[in-house]
Amino acid sequence: MIKAFKYTFFLILIFLMGFFLIFNFSPNFKKTVQLKLVNQIDDIASNRISSNPNAKGSVAAEFINIPIEVRKIAPDIMQITGVGNTHVIKTSEGDVMFDTGLSIQAAKQISALSKVYPEVNVSHVILSHSHADHTGGFKFWFKDGMQIITHVEFEEEQRYLKELETYLWNRNRTLFPWMPETPPKLDLLLTGGVKPTLLVDNNAPYKFTKGGMDFEIYALSGAEGSDNLVLWLPQRRILFSGDFFGPLFPQFPNIFTMRGEKIRKPFEYIKSLQKIIDLDPIMIIPSHKEPIDNKFFIDEGLRKILGATQHVHNETIKGMNNGQTVEELMRTVKLPTELSISQEHGKVSWAVKSIWEYYSTWFHFDKTTELYAVPQSDVYTDLLGIIDTVEMQKLIQIYIDRSEFLKALHLIEIVLADNDYQGPVLDFENVVLKELLKQANNTTKNSYEIYWLNHKLTNNQARLEAQ
Repeated sequence: MIKAFKYTFFLILIFLMGFFLIFNFSPNFKKTVQLKLVNQIDDIASNRISSNPNAKGSVAAEFINIPIEVRKIAPDIMQITGVGNTHVIKTSEGDVMFDTGLSIQAAKQISALSKVYPEVNVSHVILSHSHADHTGGFKFWFKDGMQIITHVEFEEEQRYLKELETYLWNRNRTLFPWMPETPPKLDLLLTGGVKPTLLVDNNAPYKFTKGGMDFEIYALSGAEGSDNLVLWLPQRRILFSGDFFGPLFPQFPNIFTMRGEKIRKPFEYIKSLQKIIDLDPIMIIPSHKEPIDNKFFIDEGLRKILGATQHVHNETIKGMNNGQTVEELMRTVKLPTELSISQEHGKVSWAVKSIWEYYSTWFHFDKTTELYAVPQSDVYTDLLGIIDTVEMQKLIQIYIDRSEFLKALHLIEIVLADNDYQGPVLDFENVVLKELLKQANNTTKNSYEIYWLNHKLTNNQARLEAQ
């Protein structure tokens, strides 16, 4: 029976291989098949998120549930919604596209646009930066002769993100467990591979006119990476911001990316913010979520983001010069009330640490062991051999009773460095993690912190069930 099954499977496999070899020379057929597969992958991703209890209420769940539809947000400007928005600006001499959304949603975005604007003719594609939720749909729209405009640093950012794809994918999947186990292999879904035809430098905006409409592209680094572009329509005073502000407006900038990536440059971001303030937009069209057209809200938001970023930057520098440790500054640098702003994406204490290490590197001039390749955790097991475990558990409980949860967590991590450990300390960690999760939900609501704490709690539950 097993042999018969294997034989049948082998025949089917040969047939499929032959089928695709026959049609391998038909690009249109191949693309049609891939578009259908992409739609199925998008459906699977949506179902994976909606069925995952840890995804409930998360930013990822909110974004994946955004319906894919076309909306007219200004004369001759259309937004195709999704996790990442795709924008089409119509002119009498061809259309300009700003960002191309997420690859797994591109087929549905194209289909949605074709129903209301079948004559779309894209001559220019402007990519705000190299992240996959902004460039993923590019291959679906690409045609020979297109002008592809990116920041001068785009190719370098694309290179390192591609070379580290497996490493970064695994980190992202830790935070977002509904992601597939490995990066996609389908041609249209592969990350990278964008070859710009025109590069924009930081101090040299690129300007062109098409169909009587003026376009100005500014390279504003330090926001969502060093390769960030924005598009300005001066006649309309409309700013296409890409991911300059992140998924929320206004919010504290994500100078530090917990999931992994280069540290963003804080002072350059401050200069970029000032440039946007000088442009004085009356509408901001981000590549995530809805446009913002309340001028007072825009002005107040820009003022708070600029003031908050300057304050944290300057207070960190001041503290470094005064001899304060990075941990002291992480605890003490706070936003003044008049600059209070969402920390759901970026977090002030993490920005302090990032600014510190951006300027002075990873060696803090306090622990000699930081210079060498043996981590503290290498001595944890030996340390436990000479420590009274009952007294250790009592001390952990004392810290918990005092609400000194982070001190308790340091001791807990020493004990749990032994992967075979079975005992009450695992329950102690759950108490601490739940308290930290409660604090996060009641204060900053920082999505990455919440994802991580949920990940640790899920792992602990599996470890307890295995005992």
